[in-house]
Formats: sequence, structure tokens, C-alpha cells
Amino acid sequence: MIIGVPREKHGNEHRVGLSPFAISRLCALGHAVLVEQGAGADAHLRDSDYQNAGARIVYSDEEVLRRGDLICGVERMQADEAELLQRGAVICGFHHLAVAGTDFVKTLCEREITCIGYELVEGPHGELPIRLPFAEMAGHLVLQIAARYLSVEEGGRGILMGAVPTVAPPTVLILGAGQLGHAAAIHAVAAGAHTIVIDHDVAQLRQVHEGTAGKAVTIVADSDRLEKYTSIADVVIGAVHIPGGRTPFLVSHDMVRGMKKGSVIVDASIDQGGCVETSRPTTLAEPIYVVEDVIHYCVPNMTASVARTASRALASAALPYLIDIAEFGIEQALRRDPGLARGVCIFKGQLVHQRIAAAVGGELQSLDTLLEDRA
Repeated sequence: MIIGVPREKHGNEHRVGLSPFAISRLCALGHAVLVEQGAGADAHLRDSDYQNAGARIVYSDEEVLRRGDLICGVERMQADEAELLQRGAVICGFHHLAVAGTDFVKTLCEREITCIGYELVEGPHGELPIRLPFAEMAGHLVLQIAARYLSVEEGGRGILMGAVPTVAPPTVLILGAGQLGHAAAIHAVAAGAHTIVIDHDVAQLRQVHEGTAGKAVTIVADSDRLEKYTSIADVVIGAVHIPGGRTPFLVSHDMVRGMKKGSVIVDASIDQGGCVETSRPTTLAEPIYVVEDVIHYCVPNMTASVARTASRALASAALPYLIDIAEFGIEQALRRDPGLARGVCIFKGQLVHQRIAAAVGGELQSLDTLLEDRA
């Protein structure tokens, strides 16, 4: 199989879809890997590192995309890149198709693409093994980001993200108790912040309670509680995750208006549309804006700021699935692993994920039926 690794084209995207180590494993199995020149440069992974691992360096995204049977990326590709894909190719990455727009999804379907969303792939116990390292990294980063923008120099309230004798600690409100919210709660508690986690899922709240040794306050969500706790928060972290779907707005504009001047919102769910009504996507180059005297940080690819760590973590998490696809072909790989099958958004041009089909107004097909028909 020919595996392609294009250079990411999104602005301020510094991560790369495969590391040299992952490529060495794939090449050892007899597969050819094409890497676009400079694909790993921002993560300090040199072309020579990829060549030494067995890859061939090519000099255009067109060659990677037209020749690749399996394309390994990070973010959702651009529309003009999708038009270059080989008909029937398999593409892997964090696609978030529910917020991609109907034209992009239509292009993938017309080219009979099979699209696997890393954010949807499940492990044997329902966990999200490829998303997990990114959620853990983001859970760490959101506290660093909040700490920076709470400073006076950045227009914040002048509050230290930590515990100081005789001074009340900052209040950090985390919306969502999933992988990212849990990680953020652990780091917030470790920093000494008064940490409040809100979610509808009691089981996940219990896990946060246990994971923080009871030091995080865990609360079942409702609108009155959200309004109350946003008004006292110094930091609000959006950590809501709806697999395959768009996140709801949990925090209204009125709630933002009621927040403290100089407080900080870090909406880490912005890659799915955001969970704060006043959120809109920003970039690492221009990461913040201010609404109602509240600083908003809404960078969808925040882990691109730690591109080397993120790229290596992605490759390690995705490699077992990529090996299966390369060794057995996409159809047999999906039959062998139901968790990988749950990551499929589009199969051979057919929409097979309910939330994505609903978001783009497409006709939903059954992946099981499509696989049976091709047996």
C-alpha cells in the first residue's frame, strides 16, 4: 500500500501525521511511504529523518494526495486538497465533519473516499485511544494558557494560577468531565486552584472526583448552576465533547456578560463549534479576543504549539490502526476491529455516521450493511 503524509496546510498548524518511527514500522512491513517535503519541519522532524526511516520525500502535496492509497494527516484537509485525492482513497485525521460544511463532505463522497475520524475511533472499553493523548495534552495546556492570560500584561485580572498563603486561590470552572476535562481538573487541582467541574454524566463526574482525590468540586449541570458558577469563575474551560457532533452552547452571551472583568475563557471544544455562545475560532498567531471584558482563547489546534510532542503522541496512538489498514485493506480492517469501524465517517463515498449525516443533511447508510454487501 502507498501511504501519504502531506504537509498540513491550515494556518499555524505545526503537527505532522506520522513520525519517522511510525514510518519505519510501516516500511518494515513492505509498504511505501511518501512524505511531502518539510512536512515535519515545524515539529523539528527533518526530511532526512524520514528518509532514514524508509520514506521517499516528494515535492508537492499533489503527488502525495494523487498517489496515496492511505493519507495520514492531522487536521481536516482543505477543500482544494480533497479534490486532489485518489478516487477511493482512505484518509485519516481529526476531521470533525459535523462542522466542515456540506460542500467539503460532498467532495469526499463524490470521490468515493473512506474517511476515518481519529476523534471517533474507540478502544475495547469505549475509550477514545487516539483522542486521549491530545485531550491529556490540552488538559495541561489550558491551565498554562489561562495562567498567562490572567496576568496584568495580557489584560487579565492579575491573578496567579496557584495557591499563595493568606490569599484565596483562583476559581477554575471546567465544563465537561470527559478526557480533556478530567485532565484539566487534575492540573488545576495540582496548581492549587479552587476547581469546579460540571457535567451531565454522573459516572464521569465520579471519575474526576476519584482522580483528584475529592479535591475538585463535581456538580451535575443545569442552567441555574452554570449561571451561578460562571459569575464567580476566574477561568472557564470549555471541555465538552460530542463524538461526531457539534457541541451545544452551554454558556450564553448573558452569562459571559455576568463574568468578572479580566476573567478568561479557554474554549477547548471550539474544534466542534465551541460550548460558549461568544466563542469563535482563533489561531496560534492571533489566539485571543475580548467580549464583555472577558478574554476568549479559542484555538482549535492548541496542541500544535507543542508540535513535536503532539506529533509523536499521535503517531504512537494511531500506528496500530494504520498497520491494520495497510496490512489487511480497509474493508477487512473494519471487520476485524469494531472500534476502528466506529471511527468511520464516510465509507466509499457513503455517509455512515448518524450525527455527521444529520449535520450536513445527508442520507445515512449502515456501515455493517455496506461491508456485508462487499463480502
